[in-house]
Amino acid sequence: MNITLNGERRSLATPTTLTQLLLAEGLAERRVAIEVNGEIVPRSLHGERALADGDTIEIVHALGGG
Repeated sequence: MNITLNGERRSLATPTTLTQLLLAEGLAERRVAIEVNGEIVPRSLHGERALADGDTIEIVHALGGG
């Protein structure tokens, strides 16, 4: 399955949920906003939202600092 993640084409070997994608990207513990095909997906649905071939995902996370 092929997706576009933050503007970069990626191949995923198996069906993947947003939660699994966050784990793979090292972002599981971070506060993120995720948009799939132009629609924001609430955090409560990340575990249920399966990705499909051709999906475009944008992940934005806050960076701390001062």
